[in-house]
Amino acid sequence: MEDKTLPAATRRNFVKTAAASAFGFQFVPSHVWGANERLNFGAIGSGGKGQADINGSVNAGMQCAALVDIVDVEKYSQSEADGSTKSRLKSITEAREKFPDAKFYTDYREMIADMGDKIDAVTISTPDHHHFHASLQAMRAGKHVYCQKPLTHSIWEARVLTEVARETGVKTQMGNQAHANSHMRRVIELVRAGALGEIKEVHAWTNRPIWPQGFSKLPEKAEVPLGLDWEQWVGPAEWVDFSPRIAPFAWRGWWNFGTGALGDMACHIMDMPYWALELGSPTSLQATEEGGSDLSAPINSTIEYDFADKGIKMHWYDGQIGASFDEENWRLIPGEFNRPSEEILEGANYKVYGSVLVGEHGKLFFDRKNDNWMLKPSRLLDGFEFPEPSIPRATGDNNYNEWLDAIEGRVERGESDFDYAGPFSETVLLGCLAQRTPGEKLEWDSENMKVKGHPELDKVIRRDYREGWEVEV
Repeated sequence: MEDKTLPAATRRNFVKTAAASAFGFQFVPSHVWGANERLNFGAIGSGGKGQADINGSVNAGMQCAALVDIVDVEKYSQSEADGSTKSRLKSITEAREKFPDAKFYTDYREMIADMGDKIDAVTISTPDHHHFHASLQAMRAGKHVYCQKPLTHSIWEARVLTEVARETGVKTQMGNQAHANSHMRRVIELVRAGALGEIKEVHAWTNRPIWPQGFSKLPEKAEVPLGLDWEQWVGPAEWVDFSPRIAPFAWRGWWNFGTGALGDMACHIMDMPYWALELGSPTSLQATEEGGSDLSAPINSTIEYDFADKGIKMHWYDGQIGASFDEENWRLIPGEFNRPSEEILEGANYKVYGSVLVGEHGKLFFDRKNDNWMLKPSRLLDGFEFPEPSIPRATGDNNYNEWLDAIEGRVERGESDFDYAGPFSETVLLGCLAQRTPGEKLEWDSENMKVKGHPELDKVIRRDYREGWEVEV
Protein backbone atom coordinates (compact mmCIF):
# COMPACT_ATOMS: atom_id res chain seq x y z
CA MET A 1 0.00 0.00 0.00
CA GLU A 2 1.08 3.55 -0.65
CA ASP A 3 2.33 5.71 2.20
CA LYS A 4 -0.21 8.47 2.70
CA THR A 5 1.67 10.61 5.20
CA LEU A 6 3.26 12.83 2.54
CA PRO A 7 1.90 14.03 -0.82
CA ALA A 8 2.91 11.73 -3.64
CA ALA A 9 5.07 14.38 -5.30
CA THR A 10 6.96 14.98 -2.07
CA ARG A 11 7.51 11.27 -1.52
CA ARG A 12 8.85 10.91 -5.07
CA ASN A 13 11.15 13.85 -4.46
CA PHE A 14 12.58 12.10 -1.40
CA VAL A 15 13.35 9.03 -3.49
CA LYS A 16 14.84 11.06 -6.37
CA THR A 17 16.97 13.07 -3.96
CA ALA A 18 18.28 9.90 -2.34
CA ALA A 19 19.08 8.38 -5.71
CA ALA A 20 20.78 11.52 -6.99
CA SER A 21 22.94 12.03 -3.89
CA ALA A 22 26.28 10.45 -4.77
CA PHE A 23 28.51 8.97 -2.10
CA GLY A 24 30.83 11.93 -2.65
CA PHE A 25 28.59 14.37 -0.72
CA GLN A 26 30.69 16.39 1.73
CA PHE A 27 29.26 17.47 5.07
CA VAL A 28 29.12 21.18 5.79
CA PRO A 29 28.19 22.16 9.37
CA SER A 30 24.97 24.15 9.67
CA HIS A 31 26.67 26.69 11.88
CA VAL A 32 30.01 27.52 13.45
CA TRP A 33 30.20 26.47 17.06
CA GLY A 34 30.38 29.15 19.72
CA ALA A 35 31.16 28.77 23.38
CA ASN A 36 27.52 28.95 24.48
CA GLU A 37 25.83 27.17 21.58
CA ARG A 38 24.14 23.79 21.92
CA LEU A 39 23.75 21.31 19.12
CA ASN A 40 20.13 20.87 18.03
CA PHE A 41 18.85 17.40 17.26
CA GLY A 42 15.68 15.76 16.04
CA ALA A 43 14.55 12.67 17.92
CA ILE A 44 13.16 9.99 15.60
CA GLY A 45 11.21 7.85 18.06
CA SER A 46 10.33 9.28 21.46
CA GLY A 47 8.77 6.34 23.33
CA GLY A 48 10.51 3.32 24.83
CA LYS A 49 14.19 3.40 23.92
CA GLY A 50 13.63 6.78 22.34
CA GLN A 51 13.16 8.30 25.76
CA ALA A 52 16.59 7.02 26.84
CA ASP A 53 18.24 8.33 23.67
CA ILE A 54 16.63 11.74 24.04
CA ASN A 55 17.64 12.03 27.69
CA GLY A 56 21.14 10.74 26.98
CA SER A 57 21.66 13.29 24.23
CA VAL A 58 20.24 16.17 26.28
CA ASN A 59 22.36 15.22 29.30
CA ALA A 60 25.42 15.18 27.06
CA GLY A 61 24.72 18.80 26.15
CA MET A 62 22.42 18.77 23.13
CA GLN A 63 19.05 20.42 22.64
CA CYS A 64 15.95 18.62 21.36
CA ALA A 65 14.42 20.70 18.55
CA ALA A 66 12.09 18.15 16.92
CA LEU A 67 10.20 15.01 17.92
CA VAL A 68 9.06 12.25 15.59
CA ASP A 69 6.71 9.43 16.54
CA ILE A 70 4.02 7.42 14.80
CA VAL A 71 1.78 7.98 17.84
CA ASP A 72 0.21 11.38 18.35
CA VAL A 73 -0.77 11.16 22.01
CA GLU A 74 -3.05 14.16 21.68
CA LYS A 75 -5.31 12.01 19.50
CA TYR A 76 -4.66 8.51 20.85
CA SER A 77 -7.35 6.77 22.90
CA GLN A 78 -5.43 5.57 25.94
CA SER A 79 -8.37 3.95 27.68
CA GLU A 80 -8.12 0.84 25.48
CA ALA A 81 -4.32 0.51 25.61
CA ASP A 82 -2.68 -2.50 27.29
CA GLY A 83 0.13 -2.22 29.84
CA SER A 84 2.99 -2.25 27.33
CA THR A 85 1.31 0.36 25.17
CA LYS A 86 0.50 2.57 28.16
CA SER A 87 4.16 2.66 29.25
CA ARG A 88 5.19 3.82 25.78
CA LEU A 89 2.40 6.36 25.61
CA LYS A 90 3.59 7.70 28.95
CA SER A 91 7.14 8.21 27.68
CA ILE A 92 5.90 9.83 24.45
CA THR A 93 3.67 12.16 26.47
CA GLU A 94 6.56 13.05 28.76
CA ALA A 95 8.73 13.94 25.77
CA ARG A 96 6.04 16.24 24.34
CA GLU A 97 5.65 17.92 27.74
CA LYS A 98 9.38 18.17 28.43
CA PHE A 99 10.15 19.78 25.07
CA PRO A 100 7.08 21.90 24.28
CA ASP A 101 9.00 24.00 21.74
CA ALA A 102 10.12 20.93 19.76
CA LYS A 103 8.21 20.61 16.51
CA PHE A 104 6.27 17.31 16.27
CA TYR A 105 6.07 15.02 13.22
CA THR A 106 4.85 11.52 12.50
CA ASP A 107 7.14 11.12 9.44
CA TYR A 108 10.91 11.53 9.87
CA ARG A 109 11.35 12.17 6.14
CA GLU A 110 9.16 15.23 6.48
CA MET A 111 10.99 16.32 9.64
CA ILE A 112 14.46 16.13 8.05
CA ALA A 113 13.31 17.99 4.95
CA ASP A 114 11.33 20.60 6.89
CA MET A 115 13.79 21.36 9.70
CA GLY A 116 16.74 21.89 7.35
CA ASP A 117 19.56 23.70 9.12
CA LYS A 118 17.47 24.05 12.28
CA ILE A 119 18.86 20.67 13.38
CA ASP A 120 22.43 19.37 13.27
CA ALA A 121 21.85 15.74 14.23
CA VAL A 122 19.27 13.03 14.76
CA THR A 123 18.76 10.14 17.13
CA ILE A 124 17.05 7.08 15.65
CA SER A 125 15.12 4.91 18.10
CA THR A 126 12.72 3.07 15.83
CA PRO A 127 12.08 -0.60 15.10
CA ASP A 128 14.92 -2.14 13.09
CA HIS A 129 13.27 -1.84 9.68
CA HIS A 130 13.39 1.98 9.76
CA HIS A 131 17.06 2.38 10.79
CA PHE A 132 18.41 2.41 7.25
CA HIS A 133 16.02 4.90 5.68
CA ALA A 134 16.20 7.35 8.57
CA SER A 135 20.00 7.18 8.79
CA LEU A 136 20.52 7.45 5.04
CA GLN A 137 18.34 10.51 4.59
CA ALA A 138 19.80 12.20 7.66
CA MET A 139 23.41 11.67 6.59
CA ARG A 140 22.69 12.85 3.05
CA ALA A 141 21.19 15.98 4.57
CA GLY A 142 24.44 16.53 6.48
CA LYS A 143 23.12 15.46 9.88
CA HIS A 144 25.13 13.58 12.47
CA VAL A 145 23.45 10.29 13.40
CA TYR A 146 23.04 8.27 16.57
CA CYS A 147 21.21 5.05 15.63
CA GLN A 148 20.04 2.21 17.80
CA LYS A 149 21.29 -1.34 17.26
CA PRO A 150 21.40 -3.34 15.15
CA LEU A 151 22.51 -0.64 12.77
CA THR A 152 20.19 -1.95 10.04
CA HIS A 153 17.66 -4.64 9.25
CA SER A 154 19.68 -6.14 6.37
CA ILE A 155 23.31 -6.75 5.46
CA TRP A 156 23.18 -4.62 2.31
CA GLU A 157 21.80 -1.71 4.31
CA ALA A 158 24.70 -1.92 6.78
CA ARG A 159 27.21 -1.90 3.92
CA VAL A 160 25.58 1.17 2.36
CA LEU A 161 25.41 3.17 5.60
CA THR A 162 29.08 2.45 6.28
CA GLU A 163 30.03 3.88 2.89
CA VAL A 164 27.72 6.90 3.13
CA ALA A 165 29.07 7.78 6.60
CA ARG A 166 32.63 7.67 5.25
CA GLU A 167 31.81 9.83 2.26
CA THR A 168 29.69 12.46 4.00
CA GLY A 169 32.01 12.83 6.98
CA VAL A 170 29.18 13.20 9.49
CA LYS A 171 29.79 11.85 12.99
CA THR A 172 27.92 8.67 13.77
CA GLN A 173 27.37 6.29 16.68
CA MET A 174 25.46 3.06 17.16
CA GLY A 175 23.53 2.55 20.38
CA ASN A 176 25.48 -0.31 21.94
CA GLN A 177 26.04 1.83 25.02
CA ALA A 178 28.48 -0.46 26.84
CA HIS A 179 30.99 0.08 24.03
CA ALA A 180 31.84 3.29 25.91
CA ASN A 181 32.63 1.51 29.20
CA SER A 182 36.24 1.89 30.27
CA HIS A 183 36.32 -1.63 31.70
CA MET A 184 35.48 -3.06 28.27
CA ARG A 185 38.22 -1.04 26.65
CA ARG A 186 40.73 -2.12 29.30
CA VAL A 187 39.86 -5.80 28.85
CA ILE A 188 40.35 -5.43 25.10
CA GLU A 189 43.81 -3.98 25.72
CA LEU A 190 44.69 -6.94 27.95
CA VAL A 191 43.47 -9.47 25.39
CA ARG A 192 45.45 -7.80 22.63
CA ALA A 193 48.52 -7.74 24.88
CA GLY A 194 48.37 -11.52 25.10
CA ALA A 195 46.96 -12.15 28.58
CA LEU A 196 45.30 -15.35 27.27
CA GLY A 197 47.73 -16.14 24.50
CA GLU A 198 46.23 -16.95 21.12
CA ILE A 199 42.42 -16.98 21.17
CA LYS A 200 40.78 -20.09 19.72
CA GLU A 201 37.08 -19.80 20.66
CA VAL A 202 34.48 -17.27 21.75
CA HIS A 203 31.17 -18.13 23.42
CA ALA A 204 28.41 -15.52 23.92
CA TRP A 205 24.86 -16.02 25.23
CA THR A 206 21.55 -14.43 26.22
CA ASN A 207 18.22 -15.63 27.59
CA ARG A 208 16.34 -13.41 25.09
CA PRO A 209 13.79 -13.53 23.54
CA ILE A 210 11.49 -12.54 26.36
CA TRP A 211 8.91 -11.31 23.84
CA PRO A 212 6.61 -13.44 21.62
CA GLN A 213 8.72 -15.37 19.12
CA GLY A 214 8.34 -18.64 17.25
CA PHE A 215 4.89 -18.07 15.73
CA SER A 216 3.97 -19.32 12.27
CA LYS A 217 0.96 -17.28 11.18
CA LEU A 218 -0.29 -13.72 11.16
CA PRO A 219 -2.61 -12.56 13.95
CA GLU A 220 -6.09 -11.33 13.18
CA LYS A 221 -6.46 -7.81 11.88
CA ALA A 222 -7.39 -5.22 14.50
CA GLU A 223 -8.66 -1.68 14.22
CA VAL A 224 -5.88 0.89 14.08
CA PRO A 225 -6.12 3.08 17.19
CA LEU A 226 -6.94 6.74 16.62
CA GLY A 227 -3.71 8.74 16.62
CA LEU A 228 -1.47 5.89 15.45
CA ASP A 229 -0.01 6.28 11.94
CA TRP A 230 0.16 2.61 10.92
CA GLU A 231 1.14 3.43 7.33
CA GLN A 232 4.23 5.17 8.63
CA TRP A 233 4.97 2.43 11.18
CA VAL A 234 5.05 -0.26 8.46
CA GLY A 235 7.10 2.12 6.35
CA PRO A 236 9.49 0.36 3.93
CA ALA A 237 8.55 -3.16 5.04
CA GLU A 238 6.04 -5.48 3.39
CA TRP A 239 2.51 -4.45 4.31
CA VAL A 240 0.63 -6.24 7.11
CA ASP A 241 -2.54 -5.15 8.86
CA PHE A 242 -2.32 -3.66 12.32
CA SER A 243 -2.37 -5.92 15.36
CA PRO A 244 -1.31 -5.23 18.97
CA ARG A 245 0.53 -8.57 18.62
CA ILE A 246 2.94 -6.78 16.31
CA ALA A 247 3.26 -3.31 17.82
CA PRO A 248 4.28 -1.60 19.96
CA PHE A 249 6.39 -4.26 21.70
CA ALA A 250 6.21 -7.59 19.88
CA TRP A 251 7.77 -6.46 16.58
CA ARG A 252 11.24 -7.85 17.41
CA GLY A 253 10.13 -11.42 16.74
CA TRP A 254 8.84 -10.61 13.23
CA TRP A 255 11.35 -11.04 10.41
CA ASN A 256 9.49 -8.31 8.54
CA PHE A 257 10.35 -5.71 11.17
CA GLY A 258 12.91 -7.06 13.61
CA THR A 259 15.91 -9.35 13.84
CA GLY A 260 14.99 -11.46 16.86
CA ALA A 261 17.06 -12.05 19.95
CA LEU A 262 20.25 -12.09 17.90
CA GLY A 263 19.72 -8.62 16.45
CA ASP A 264 18.58 -7.23 19.78
CA MET A 265 21.35 -8.55 22.01
CA ALA A 266 24.39 -9.62 19.97
CA CYS A 267 25.43 -6.02 19.25
CA HIS A 268 25.86 -5.75 23.03
CA ILE A 269 27.16 -9.16 24.01
CA MET A 270 29.39 -10.00 21.04
CA ASP A 271 30.81 -6.48 21.04
CA MET A 272 33.87 -7.00 23.25
CA PRO A 273 35.21 -10.14 21.51
CA TYR A 274 34.42 -8.80 18.03
CA TRP A 275 36.27 -5.57 18.82
CA ALA A 276 39.15 -7.14 20.72
CA LEU A 277 39.89 -9.77 18.09
CA GLU A 278 39.13 -7.57 15.07
CA LEU A 279 37.13 -10.44 13.62
CA GLY A 280 35.71 -8.86 10.49
CA SER A 281 33.50 -11.17 8.38
CA PRO A 282 33.14 -14.91 9.01
CA THR A 283 33.92 -17.30 6.19
CA SER A 284 31.08 -19.64 7.13
CA LEU A 285 28.37 -20.14 9.74
CA GLN A 286 25.73 -22.66 10.77
CA ALA A 287 22.72 -22.61 13.08
CA THR A 288 20.59 -25.08 14.99
CA GLU A 289 17.31 -23.85 16.44
CA GLU A 290 13.81 -24.51 17.71
CA GLY A 291 10.63 -22.74 16.71
CA GLY A 292 11.63 -20.58 13.76
CA SER A 293 9.38 -19.92 10.75
CA ASP A 294 9.16 -17.81 7.61
CA LEU A 295 7.48 -15.14 9.73
CA SER A 296 9.37 -15.35 12.99
CA ALA A 297 12.85 -15.70 14.42
CA PRO A 298 13.34 -18.89 16.49
CA ILE A 299 12.53 -19.49 20.14
CA ASN A 300 16.15 -20.49 20.67
CA SER A 301 19.21 -20.95 18.50
CA THR A 302 22.88 -21.85 18.63
CA ILE A 303 25.08 -20.44 15.88
CA GLU A 304 28.68 -21.23 15.04
CA TYR A 305 30.58 -18.46 13.24
CA ASP A 306 33.83 -19.60 11.66
CA PHE A 307 36.46 -16.89 11.16
CA ALA A 308 38.83 -19.23 9.35
CA ASP A 309 41.30 -16.49 8.43
CA LYS A 310 41.70 -15.74 12.15
CA GLY A 311 41.62 -19.35 13.32
CA ILE A 312 38.72 -18.47 15.64
CA LYS A 313 35.22 -19.89 16.05
CA MET A 314 32.53 -17.90 17.81
CA HIS A 315 29.48 -19.64 19.29
CA TRP A 316 26.25 -17.73 19.94
CA TYR A 317 23.46 -19.06 22.19
CA ASP A 318 20.04 -17.42 22.59
CA GLY A 319 16.65 -18.28 24.04
CA GLN A 320 15.58 -21.15 26.24
CA ILE A 321 15.72 -24.86 25.49
CA GLY A 322 12.31 -26.50 25.66
CA ALA A 323 10.43 -23.18 25.59
CA SER A 324 7.28 -23.02 23.51
CA PHE A 325 5.01 -20.42 21.99
CA ASP A 326 1.52 -20.09 23.44
CA GLU A 327 -0.48 -18.96 20.42
CA GLU A 328 -3.73 -18.36 22.31
CA ASN A 329 -2.15 -15.92 24.75
CA TRP A 330 0.62 -14.85 22.37
CA ARG A 331 3.50 -15.41 24.78
CA LEU A 332 6.52 -17.59 25.34
CA ILE A 333 6.37 -20.39 27.90
CA PRO A 334 9.86 -20.52 29.46
CA GLY A 335 12.33 -23.37 29.29
CA GLU A 336 15.95 -23.80 30.35
CA PHE A 337 18.53 -21.08 29.59
CA ASN A 338 20.44 -21.91 26.39
CA ARG A 339 24.12 -21.61 27.28
CA PRO A 340 27.58 -23.12 26.77
CA SER A 341 28.47 -26.51 28.21
CA GLU A 342 29.88 -26.92 31.69
CA GLU A 343 33.19 -27.80 30.07
CA ILE A 344 33.30 -24.23 28.76
CA LEU A 345 31.81 -22.53 31.83
CA GLU A 346 33.87 -24.44 34.45
CA GLY A 347 31.47 -23.44 37.21
CA ALA A 348 31.24 -19.77 36.21
CA ASN A 349 27.76 -18.32 36.71
CA TYR A 350 26.23 -17.91 33.27
CA LYS A 351 23.76 -15.39 34.72
CA VAL A 352 26.63 -13.15 35.83
CA TYR A 353 28.65 -13.25 32.61
CA GLY A 354 27.65 -12.95 28.97
CA SER A 355 30.72 -14.17 27.11
CA VAL A 356 33.95 -16.11 27.48
CA LEU A 357 37.13 -16.03 25.43
CA VAL A 358 39.03 -19.32 25.30
CA GLY A 359 42.76 -18.86 24.78
CA GLU A 360 45.77 -21.12 24.68
CA HIS A 361 46.59 -20.27 28.32
CA GLY A 362 43.12 -19.96 29.88
CA LYS A 363 39.74 -18.24 29.76
CA LEU A 364 38.37 -14.76 30.27
CA PHE A 365 34.76 -14.37 31.46
CA PHE A 366 33.19 -10.99 30.75
CA ASP A 367 29.94 -9.04 31.04
CA ARG A 368 29.42 -5.66 29.44
CA LYS A 369 27.49 -4.21 32.38
CA ASN A 370 29.98 -4.99 35.14
CA ASP A 371 33.71 -4.65 35.70
CA ASN A 372 33.91 -8.04 37.47
CA TRP A 373 35.60 -9.82 34.56
CA MET A 374 37.48 -12.97 35.57
CA LEU A 375 40.52 -14.84 34.29
CA LYS A 376 40.83 -18.60 34.82
CA PRO A 377 43.34 -19.50 36.09
CA SER A 378 44.00 -16.24 37.91
CA ARG A 379 47.74 -16.89 37.82
CA LEU A 380 47.68 -15.72 34.20
CA LEU A 381 48.21 -12.21 35.58
CA ASP A 382 51.20 -13.21 37.71
CA GLY A 383 54.09 -11.26 36.25
CA PHE A 384 51.95 -10.06 33.36
CA GLU A 385 53.13 -6.73 32.01
CA PHE A 386 50.03 -4.59 31.80
CA PRO A 387 49.97 -2.52 28.62
CA GLU A 388 49.56 1.23 28.50
CA PRO A 389 46.03 2.34 27.53
CA SER A 390 45.71 2.44 23.75
CA ILE A 391 41.96 2.95 23.23
CA PRO A 392 40.62 6.46 23.95
CA ARG A 393 38.25 6.55 26.91
CA ALA A 394 34.78 8.01 26.50
CA THR A 395 33.88 11.01 28.66
CA GLY A 396 31.98 9.64 31.64
CA ASP A 397 31.98 6.15 30.05
CA ASN A 398 29.04 7.47 28.04
CA ASN A 399 28.53 6.97 24.31
CA TYR A 400 26.25 10.00 23.97
CA ASN A 401 29.10 12.11 25.37
CA GLU A 402 31.50 10.43 22.96
CA TRP A 403 29.21 11.16 20.02
CA LEU A 404 28.97 14.85 20.97
CA ASP A 405 32.73 15.00 21.59
CA ALA A 406 33.25 13.74 18.03
CA ILE A 407 30.78 16.24 16.57
CA GLU A 408 32.43 19.15 18.39
CA GLY A 409 35.94 17.99 17.53
CA ARG A 410 37.22 16.99 20.97
CA VAL A 411 37.84 13.46 19.68
CA GLU A 412 38.35 12.26 16.13
CA ARG A 413 35.48 9.75 16.18
CA GLY A 414 33.15 7.75 18.39
CA GLU A 415 34.52 4.24 18.83
CA SER A 416 31.18 2.70 17.81
CA ASP A 417 30.74 4.87 14.73
CA PHE A 418 29.37 3.36 11.54
CA ASP A 419 32.88 2.48 10.35
CA TYR A 420 32.89 -0.07 13.19
CA ALA A 421 29.17 -0.65 13.66
CA GLY A 422 28.47 -1.34 9.98
CA PRO A 423 30.76 -4.37 9.59
CA PHE A 424 29.86 -5.55 13.10
CA SER A 425 26.14 -5.41 12.30
CA GLU A 426 26.79 -7.30 9.07
CA THR A 427 28.35 -10.14 11.08
CA VAL A 428 25.46 -10.18 13.55
CA LEU A 429 22.87 -10.20 10.75
CA LEU A 430 24.64 -13.07 9.01
CA GLY A 431 23.46 -15.11 11.98
CA CYS A 432 19.89 -14.27 10.98
CA LEU A 433 20.59 -15.82 7.58
CA ALA A 434 21.76 -18.97 9.35
CA GLN A 435 18.61 -18.97 11.48
CA ARG A 436 16.53 -18.92 8.29
CA THR A 437 18.39 -21.99 6.97
CA PRO A 438 18.92 -24.10 10.13
CA GLY A 439 21.26 -27.07 9.86
CA GLU A 440 22.94 -25.83 6.68
CA LYS A 441 26.51 -24.57 6.60
CA LEU A 442 26.54 -21.23 4.81
CA GLU A 443 29.69 -20.13 2.96
CA TRP A 444 29.88 -16.34 2.97
CA ASP A 445 31.35 -14.30 0.10
CA SER A 446 31.80 -10.95 1.82
CA GLU A 447 33.14 -9.07 -1.19
CA ASN A 448 30.06 -9.83 -3.26
CA MET A 449 27.59 -10.08 -0.35
CA LYS A 450 26.48 -13.56 -1.41
CA VAL A 451 25.89 -16.90 0.31
CA LYS A 452 27.42 -19.44 -2.01
CA GLY A 453 24.81 -21.76 -3.50
CA HIS A 454 21.87 -19.94 -1.90
CA PRO A 455 20.51 -17.34 -4.34
CA GLU A 456 17.17 -17.40 -2.49
CA LEU A 457 18.86 -15.53 0.37
CA ASP A 458 19.65 -12.56 -1.87
CA LYS A 459 16.21 -11.12 -1.07
CA VAL A 460 17.08 -11.23 2.64
CA ILE A 461 20.56 -9.75 2.17
CA ARG A 462 18.95 -6.89 0.24
CA ARG A 463 15.24 -6.64 0.75
CA ASP A 464 12.67 -5.00 -1.52
CA TYR A 465 10.95 -1.88 -0.22
CA ARG A 466 7.33 -0.90 -0.33
CA GLU A 467 6.18 1.60 -2.96
CA GLY A 468 7.16 5.12 -1.97
CA TRP A 469 10.18 3.90 0.04
CA GLU A 470 12.46 2.76 -2.78
CA VAL A 471 16.11 3.81 -2.56
CA GLU A 472 18.66 3.62 -5.36
CA VAL A 473 22.37 3.77 -4.61
